[in-house]
Amino acid sequence: MKVIREGDMKQKNMEQEIRIMARINNPFLIKLHVSFKTQKFLYFVMDFINGGGLFYYLDKEDCLDENRSRFYTAEILCGLEYLHSRGIVYRDLKPENILINYNGHIVLADFGLSKTGLVGTDARTATRCGTPYYVAPEIILGQEYTKAVDFWSLGVVLYEMLFGVPPFYSEDAMEIYKKIVMNDYSIDADAISVVCWDEGGLR
Repeated sequence: MKVIREGDMKQKNMEQEIRIMARINNPFLIKLHVSFKTQKFLYFVMDFINGGGLFYYLDKEDCLDENRSRFYTAEILCGLEYLHSRGIVYRDLKPENILINYNGHIVLADFGLSKTGLVGTDARTATRCGTPYYVAPEIILGQEYTKAVDFWSLGVVLYEMLFGVPPFYSEDAMEIYKKIVMNDYSIDADAISVVCWDEGGLR
């Protein structure tokens, strides 16, 4: 359950989140069961996901093995493709929003930054939002962008699952943005087995 005080700055995002969650029904996306509000608070009741989040496992294990990373990536992709097919761009894919249910499957949560109305592959928007490590370069540059920004974030999450840190790492947000725009990262090929490394790229 999420609870927010009436008039809080986050209320607008949560109301948008409720509208989006009311439209979706997919095993890889968290389900909204009911929402209501009182004079002081806004509530919404969702699935109870008791397997923890990807952030927890990365913090505990540093990084994940290749098969597990591949499995999670495939399920995240299924969730994103479902959203995109309904004209929704997620815009906040990060380990904190990737939950894992009791069966070990991925469930994406938190649609407060998501945007509707992007119908078609070329539909664009221009709002600047996202989390520094995972935001796409076109968002940083203030350019119009498509739903493809979610795939950029997915690539960042996959890298973090394999190596334990985001590819564009820094303690300073502006330095993170600079690295993203310059595509300044490296891959230690020796740390990845031939199982998922082929001709200089992940497979």
